[in-house]
Amino acid sequence: MNEKERNNIIEQESFKMLLEEFTKEQEVHNKYMNELVATINGLSTKVASLETKLHNPQPVKVHIDTATIEQVVGKGIKDMKIIASAKPQPVIKKWQILLFPEKDAKQFYRIVFGRWFLWLVIIFFLSCLYKFGIHWSDNQQQMKLEQLENDKIKKAWIKLYGQENKAGKQHMDKMYEQSR
Repeated sequence: MNEKERNNIIEQESFKMLLEEFTKEQEVHNKYMNELVATINGLSTKVASLETKLHNPQPVKVHIDTATIEQVVGKGIKDMKIIASAKPQPVIKKWQILLFPEKDAKQFYRIVFGRWFLWLVIIFFLSCLYKFGIHWSDNQQQMKLEQLENDKIKKAWIKLYGQENKAGKQHMDKMYEQSR
């Protein structure tokens, strides 16, 4: 065998292998195409069924019991007719001052004795404290004024005592002892 024949054999075998691979790939592609066609056919049937449902809609039946609502509305209308047909009554305004309540006496006394009484005691205590503070302030002011007056008298007495002679000092001591 020469080299040409060998090359021919190799080429033929290569072509056979190549053709076999192409046929295998072609079979795989055909299989996928068949599956794709089947899927598309299935989807087209589903779309067709949806289109028929869209063209022929089924009405939705809802059952609502409106009898009770009608009764309530009817009663309200009757009441309005009765009120409208009745003679309007005059409005009487009543003004009064009550020392004791007609209703809810417990709550009234709880408020009066629980809250008002406490506030009255607090206000009374604060007013007494205020009066005491004013009185104490006035007394402190009076004491300061009297202290200043006493200081003036004491200074004058000491100055006069320093200027007197012996007889005058004795006479001043005697007067001082008598005033005690």
